Amino acid sequence: MVKGPAGALYVDDGGQGGLPVVFVHSSCGSTTHWEAQLAHLRRHRRAVAFDLRGHGRSVPPKQEDISIEDFASDIAAVVDGLGLQRFVLVGHSMGGALCTAYAGLHPERVAGLFLLDPASDGRAIPAEQAVGVMQALATDAWREVIAEFWAPMLAASRPEVRERVLSQMRATSQAGARAGLGALLTFDPVTALRRYPGPRLTVITAFNEEPGSYQRLDPTLPSRKVEGTGHWVQLDAPDTVNDLLDGFLATIR
Repeated sequence: MVKGPAGALYVDDGGQGGLPVVFVHSSCGSTTHWEAQLAHLRRHRRAVAFDLRGHGRSVPPKQEDISIEDFASDIAAVVDGLGLQRFVLVGHSMGGALCTAYAGLHPERVAGLFLLDPASDGRAIPAEQAVGVMQALATDAWREVIAEFWAPMLAASRPEVRERVLSQMRATSQAGARAGLGALLTFDPVTALRRYPGPRLTVITAFNEEPGSYQRLDPTLPSRKVEGTGHWVQLDAPDTVNDLLDGFLATIR
């Protein structure tokens, strides 16, 4: 465990050598979503994953009205607590937003930014709709609300992947889920992307080709598309993600 801004953060740290890679999971995810990538990379380098506040084995947030930058301070706590000075960041979905925010704030620390189907710009959601979503996530039916929203993104996934993702969501604290999804509604990814001049790559699926997608917001952001998977690409196609990650890491000094 590492001391975080809102309490203890669970960390999965292993492997030796090479430039460290730090993995950040999605909303309602956990370190377990990166098992295949951690096992793959730890054969020849250090790889770290951790549970964000309110997720997995980390403590719930004390408040729900927090920003993506607040969540990104969990990244800062982990890398500082482990003594990592320079590293590659890998983020999935909401984790992609957090990694982008951190890279924009600390570009000198981030050797590379690998975004896996990052969350799109939530500011494009109409205010009335955003308020309705947040109100629904404050009710006892919040798990059903998220499951319904995620259904299209899980449609192409294998049944075991769908159950794994939904099971992890149900195990997440309501405060953590609501805080994370709410933070995405106000985050400005464009400014953060422009502040980071280092190596970048976004790996997208069919769900990430809308106007608010990062590669549409910043045409200079290189992208690669993976076909035939759901949003949780690292679970649906772990070998493909590992190959893309290896290729990206090979370009970083």
